[in-house]
Amino acid sequence: MNLPITASHERGNSETYRLLVNSITDYAIFMLDRNGLVASWNAGAKRFKGYEASEILGEHFSRFYTEEDRKAGLPEMTLRTVVEQGRFEDEGWRVRKDGTRFWAHVVIDPIRDNEGAITGYAKITRDLTDRRNARAALRNSEEQFRRLVQGVTDYAIYMLDPAGNVESWNAGAERIKGYLPHEIIGTHFSRFYTEEDRLAGIPDQGLAAAARDGHWEQEGTRVRKDGSHFQAHVIIDAIHDETGELVGFAKVTRDVTERKRTQQALEQAQQALFQSQKMESLGQLTGGVAHDFNNLLSVIMNSLELLRNRLPEDARAQALLDNAMHGAERGARLIRHMLAFARRQELKVEAVSLQRLIPGLVEIIDRSVGPGINVEVHIPQALPPVRTDPNQLETAILNLALNARDAMPEGGRIVISARMHTGTASTPLDLRPGHYVVISVSDTGTGMDEVALMRAPEPFFTTKGAGKGTGLGLSMVQGLAEQSGGKLQITSQLGYGTTVSVWLAVAEAGLAAAAQGPSESVPAVAAEQESLLILVVDDDPLVRLSVVALLEELGHSVVSAESGNEALQIIASNPAIELILSDELMPGMTGSQLTTIIHELRPNLPVILASGFAELRPGSAVTAPRLAKPFSSRDLVAAIAAAMAAARG
Repeated sequence: MNLPITASHERGNSETYRLLVNSITDYAIFMLDRNGLVASWNAGAKRFKGYEASEILGEHFSRFYTEEDRKAGLPEMTLRTVVEQGRFEDEGWRVRKDGTRFWAHVVIDPIRDNEGAITGYAKITRDLTDRRNARAALRNSEEQFRRLVQGVTDYAIYMLDPAGNVESWNAGAERIKGYLPHEIIGTHFSRFYTEEDRLAGIPDQGLAAAARDGHWEQEGTRVRKDGSHFQAHVIIDAIHDETGELVGFAKVTRDVTERKRTQQALEQAQQALFQSQKMESLGQLTGGVAHDFNNLLSVIMNSLELLRNRLPEDARAQALLDNAMHGAERGARLIRHMLAFARRQELKVEAVSLQRLIPGLVEIIDRSVGPGINVEVHIPQALPPVRTDPNQLETAILNLALNARDAMPEGGRIVISARMHTGTASTPLDLRPGHYVVISVSDTGTGMDEVALMRAPEPFFTTKGAGKGTGLGLSMVQGLAEQSGGKLQITSQLGYGTTVSVWLAVAEAGLAAAAQGPSESVPAVAAEQESLLILVVDDDPLVRLSVVALLEELGHSVVSAESGNEALQIIASNPAIELILSDELMPGMTGSQLTTIIHELRPNLPVILASGFAELRPGSAVTAPRLAKPFSSRDLVAAIAAAMAAARG
């Protein structure tokens, strides 16, 4: 008997659906009866859950649930939900035949007959374990990254939206910039820039460059919440989505203020080292040249003095000799300035009272600077004395006053002042801790720019123009200050004047004179001096000849030697020699070395060392009287008297 076409068609459709469902392996598709018993089983169900159809048909679907879910009644609640709401959908753990778990996405729909009564349930399950693990791994990675970014405190790392508004804020941003997250998120990042940079459009330029090139990097000044500034290294990277659309920017900021300070300090130290090396080289050159000129001036001055004594009746000759002597003395002063720069001039150090010294200079300074400049002096009466050479200090203050005058062509005011500074570790200018008096000469003149200020103490540097200064004034003052144990300090600003300060150490209590050697404390020159047999030792024949002539003019008998070795031979062969006058700087054997040997051979034989330098060679312990070059006959007489008095006790 043939079935109706309709029934045959429906049976064909059912078979098609059965074949379709059974062929699906990515989904477990099966039916439950009204009581939850498994009524069908497809290939996907077998693959996911591991059961053969013969093992599971007729079994309750709750066996796919975990023990915890079964005890909680989750399978029953699931079917009630389908009945009440017409559908159930959820994700959760399910159990395979072998006991392993997998993460399942579950959909259950009711199956109804023609009258609408529920006759069973259609259940579709998909294994989402891999996707869930991937999502978990992504969430874990994102959380780790979030913690990483949030935990960074040395860098401000945060996100901006395409318009430049802050979207996130890490601990480093909070530490560096001072804002809490709720204070800054949603505001524009330009608030971190200075007013000048905002007006110049720097924030927008940075975003535009990052959007165009993908990356923007800069160093500049940024502003914290409290208004303070810091130096920042900034990187902005553009962020795009999968379609390439700009979705925002990643911004990383680092506070490099300390690095900048260290870099500047290093550059300053390198510049200071270069300057020091340059000054040392110039000092060596200057000292060497000054030594040679001192010898020449000694010859000239001694010869002029001898000629003056031998031409007493010729007034015209005397005038010419006096003029030549004045020229030689000016040359000697210039050499002293050069030696002061090289810190090799002969200082006669004393305890100097500024209350007595400076007021005595005011009249000279007033006459020197002219009527258009007002000179003020502020010296506290309670200031202690300083340890320096009074004549050199007078010259230094006068030099500073004249420099101040030259800086005020239209007139102005010069203030000479002094103050105490008592410091320990905070004493400036790398001075040793102790007590200092700071002598300052200030003017209201044109001031100096940074380049001129840096070069001001250099020898031969001047801003006065050609022929208007030697450029040795400030270098001489610097040499005096450092040789006296102090420092020179210059502050100036273009258009606002200059202040030059000389730091000098306070003299010890009760100090009347700081001896450089017996030559600094000499008795008055006697009107007549006994005739002595004197040995003159000098490697320069011109100097040797002039000194011999000067001593003979004074009535002494003189023999000479051109080296220390020759002098020792003469001393050994002539015990009648009563005094040695030796140059200090000689090749082969210095005057100090010669003196040491002489004192071993003849301890009571007096020696005078002639030199234009303040220091003996390193390691020398010689205490022989000193005679500063160039010297006059009066200086020579005084030195001989002091040496002979010391030898006789």
